[in-house]
Amino acid sequence: MNNELHRIVIVGGGAGGLELATQLGNTLGKHKKAQITLIDRSLSHIWKPLLHEIAAGTLNPHSEETNYFAHAKKHHYQFILGQFEGLDKSTKNIKISTPQLSEKYYHEGFTDIHYDTLVLAIGSRCNDFNTKGVRDNCYFLDNREQADVFQQDLFHLYLNAQNSPEKRMLNIAIIGAGATGVELSAELIDAKENFNQYGLDHIDPKSVKITLIEATNRILPVLSASISAQTQKTLEKMGIDVLTEHKVSEVTKDSIQFADGKTIPADMIVWAAGVKAPPVLELLEGFEKDRINRLKVYATLQTLSEPSIFALGDCAHCQPDAHEPPLAPRAQVASQQASFLAEAIPVYLRGGSMPMFSFTDKGSLVSLSRNKAIGEILGQVKVHGALARSMYASLYRIHQTHIHGYTQAGLMMTKDFVTRRVGPKIKLY
Repeated sequence: MNNELHRIVIVGGGAGGLELATQLGNTLGKHKKAQITLIDRSLSHIWKPLLHEIAAGTLNPHSEETNYFAHAKKHHYQFILGQFEGLDKSTKNIKISTPQLSEKYYHEGFTDIHYDTLVLAIGSRCNDFNTKGVRDNCYFLDNREQADVFQQDLFHLYLNAQNSPEKRMLNIAIIGAGATGVELSAELIDAKENFNQYGLDHIDPKSVKITLIEATNRILPVLSASISAQTQKTLEKMGIDVLTEHKVSEVTKDSIQFADGKTIPADMIVWAAGVKAPPVLELLEGFEKDRINRLKVYATLQTLSEPSIFALGDCAHCQPDAHEPPLAPRAQVASQQASFLAEAIPVYLRGGSMPMFSFTDKGSLVSLSRNKAIGEILGQVKVHGALARSMYASLYRIHQTHIHGYTQAGLMMTKDFVTRRVGPKIKLY
């Protein structure tokens, strides 16, 4: 390893972090102009917008994951498995711990990694707003591990009902009707039909109740009122019970209590209401943050307190236009910021004048199961049905192109086309 190379360390291998590591590796890393290092707590990457499909069991995550070590070797960067624990700006060191992957060979400890330029791309976490009982009794979909846990428990809920001599209602509730909540509720409709088709036929799909709960007066509040109304109508037609203006006051192991005193039963409860920065950012000192602890950055994506530290994606409070609100935590924001930094960081290394990030909103699409979606493109054009679902799927293909290149992404698309038709429609293990 050439210690004289400028060390660019990227923490977080989500959509933005992995795309940036790939692009910098293919340019600066390949030509020995800088040493690129990516750090993540997991061994493999899954595109976060797929988590609702993994949770419902309608997508096998093993067929969609990208191993960081293999990818790093191919794209000229170094991968380090580690959990980000903090940083020291004075010494330009970050502290990481080793995730526990083995009971026998695990050694607890911390390692310092030196950087010259640091990029934080550690995403976001669900915000429970300190609601009583949420942390103890709800599932979250912040990462692959949480999606896997939900899928396993969902499968065993069905197995228990299948083997029970008495038939009963199964109640699954999703709190928060943003994109994640809406997409998960729709995917669970497909899942209950698939379970029935694959032999768990003791459970009548009509006896599985999916409830979507929103505190405000409409679902998908970031989209237009017309799209919100049309989506709710579609969900209700699918058999989903949509409750708006229902503020949750407490969650127990088998029920949800509302501020107005009403209670509904629930066997499984998913919390998808709002996001905040990961807890580690709360502990960082000497940084300006917003009310949910995201790092405030200039339009260059440099943090306000330290020009050698950048932040992108969900963990960054980025407001390129003072007359517009800060950018929302969306995959397309992280992807565009990654492409921007892939061009801007070489300018920074040369000591040139830094460009300013400008976000182009290409629209919002929400999946409503495998065959349909709904949303808006270019700010005003409404799309729905199979066309919208095709456009939604293309977003993932674009991400695959960014991290694998056109040829491999094309081969992966062909593989998915075949395997999704010959393989089972639901994960039964």
